[in-house]
Amino acid sequence: MEKLTICLLFLFSLSLFSSIADGGSIGVNYGRVANNLPSASKVIALLKSQGVERVKVYDADPAVLKALSGSGIKVTVDLPNELLYNAAKRQSFAYSWVQKNVAAYYPSTQIESIAVGNEVFVDPHNTTRFLVLAMKNIHQALVKYNFHDKIKVSSPIALSALQNSYPSSAGSFRSELIEPVIKPMLDFLRQTGSYLMVNCYPFFAYESNSDVIPLDYALFHENPGVVDAGNGLRYFSLFDAQIDAVNAALSGLKYDDIKMVVTETGWPSKGDETEKGASVDNAASYNGNLVKRILTGGGTPLRPKEELTVFLFAIFNENKKPGPTSERNFGLFYPNEKKVYDIPLTMEGLKHYVDRPPVAGNHRMQKGKKGNVTALAGQTWCVASGESGKDNLQAALDYACGEGGADCRSIQPGSTCYNPNTLEAHASFAFNSYYQKNGRAMGSCYFGGAAFIVHQQPKYGSCELPTED
Repeated sequence: MEKLTICLLFLFSLSLFSSIADGGSIGVNYGRVANNLPSASKVIALLKSQGVERVKVYDADPAVLKALSGSGIKVTVDLPNELLYNAAKRQSFAYSWVQKNVAAYYPSTQIESIAVGNEVFVDPHNTTRFLVLAMKNIHQALVKYNFHDKIKVSSPIALSALQNSYPSSAGSFRSELIEPVIKPMLDFLRQTGSYLMVNCYPFFAYESNSDVIPLDYALFHENPGVVDAGNGLRYFSLFDAQIDAVNAALSGLKYDDIKMVVTETGWPSKGDETEKGASVDNAASYNGNLVKRILTGGGTPLRPKEELTVFLFAIFNENKKPGPTSERNFGLFYPNEKKVYDIPLTMEGLKHYVDRPPVAGNHRMQKGKKGNVTALAGQTWCVASGESGKDNLQAALDYACGEGGADCRSIQPGSTCYNPNTLEAHASFAFNSYYQKNGRAMGSCYFGGAAFIVHQQPKYGSCELPTED
C-alpha cells in the first residue's frame, strides 16, 4: 500500500542476529495518518513493553527519532516520494537530508536502514525515473559520514511491480521496468550489500479473488497446499507463494544473491460489506500465524534456508487514511493503546498461542484463463475514491493514461464514456482499464490511495466500466 498502505506489529528479532536480513524476525510499521494517536514517547514505551525490537517509519519525524533515542529499537526511516527528485538531482540535498535526519540522531537512535521512497512504481507523480539516482546519492551521503557499512539503503516495491505472479515459478518483473529501473536498482543493492524491500498483502489477493483462493491458504491454516506446476514445489500459504514469485523474478534476471525484507504485510480487522475476509478473527489469525511462521524459522519453498525479516502493518488503526474501511483498520492497537486482538509478541508467547478458525468457508483453488489466480466468479472492478482529493485524483489519472498505459480513448471528448464529464468518473474508467489490463493483480488498484476495488459493475451515466478478460 503506499499502499500503502503492508507487515505490522511486534518485531521480535532474535537476539543472536545483528543484521536485519540475518535471521527470522518481526518488525512493525509506525504509520501516522491519523489525528488521535498517542505521543511518540508513549508509542515507543508501548513498543518496548511489547518486546518490539524493530520499527519502520514513513518519514524522519524529529519527535519520533528523539523518542527512539536510547530505546534499543532498530529503526528504518523513509525519504518520502515527494523528495526523490531533489535527492536525485542534487547531491547537496542528499548530504543535507542525511545530516539532518540520520547523523543528527545516530547512533543513539539505532537507524539501520533508509527506505528511499515507498512503492515508487505506482506513485501517480511519476517519480520512478528518479529512484535509483536518489538511492545512490543517499548512499554517497552515508559514505561521507562513514555510515555506509552500518546503514543500508533500499526502496520498498509493491507486488504490482511483477508482470506475472502465478504460479510462483513464473514470477517476473514488469517488462517496461526491467532495464530503466529494476536492473540498476538490483545492481546497486548488490554493490552495497543491501536487500530488496517488498510490500506483500495476501489480504488484497484474497479479497479480490475469494471465490478461487481458499481462506485457509491465505491465513496459514492447515490446508492440502497448492503444487506449483512449474517447479513441483508445494505451497501451504499465499504469503510464501507471493514471496517466491518475487524470488523467481529475481532469479530470472540472475540476481539470486539478492536477499529480501518484507517491509509491509498485514490483514484488516474491519472492512466494508464487500471486502471479503476483513474481520478481527481473520486479522488475528493472519498476523498471529505469520509471527509464528517467521519466528520459528525457515524460509520459503524456493529458498528454504533463507530466514525472513517481516514488518507488520501497522501499530495503530489510522483514522485519516482514504479509501475503503479496511484502510483505516490494519492496526494491532487502537489509538488508546488497547489491543485490537491478542496475538503472541515473543517466542515465549508462542508457547501458549492458539489459532482461531477462519470466518468464511473454504473455496476451491482454480486457475484463471491466463494462468493467474483470478476470480472466475465474483468479478471485480477498480474505481476512484472521491475522498482522495482533486489533485491526487488528477495526478493518478495522468499516470494511468500516460506511463501506466491504460486505454483512455473512451473518455476523450465526443467518445462513449466522456459523459459524465467529471474527474471521478474519468479517473474510475482509467483506473479500471489499468487494473483489468494487469490481470487484476494485487496492488494494481491503488494509485497512491486514490482507488479501491468494488464487486458490482460500476456505472457512470450510461457508461459501464468494462472487463478485459
